[in-house]
Amino acid sequence: MILLTRVDHRLLHGQVAFSWTQNLGADCILIANDDVPQNDVRKTTIKLAKPQGVKLVIKNIEDSIAALKSGVTDKYKLFIVVESIEDAYKLAKAYPEIKEINLGGTKAKEDTKNIGKAVNVTSEEETLLKELNEQGVKVEIRQVPSDKKVDITEVL
Repeated sequence: MILLTRVDHRLLHGQVAFSWTQNLGADCILIANDDVPQNDVRKTTIKLAKPQGVKLVIKNIEDSIAALKSGVTDKYKLFIVVESIEDAYKLAKAYPEIKEINLGGTKAKEDTKNIGKAVNVTSEEETLLKELNEQGVKVEIRQVPSDKKVDITEVL
């Protein structure tokens, strides 16, 4: 069962590893990212941040979708973490069981606008978020579980 899908450009770090995993009661974290599986430095860093007693799976986007569709993840209380809005969009489009996306942190770049604490989006990402929202995916901005949920429709 998917508990939450989170967009965080830092992927797995203290805030995600402990606050979110404990709050959700997750027993498995899926890092869905096309770079990390072949980047040993990033993979090692992520493994170091893994909370004790929680399974960590690192797969590229395509393999993550295949795993979700195959049912092998069904036995877990799954917390999915992706690096970008585009990756979250790809997962949600391919696997409609993803009903909720949390925006936790996206980098500020030249062509982005700030829509929440640590959340910056391009116009293309805005379009993807609106489309997800129209398809019934609840998109919210929240850095930590104790923050007030800000619905994406309030800021776009």
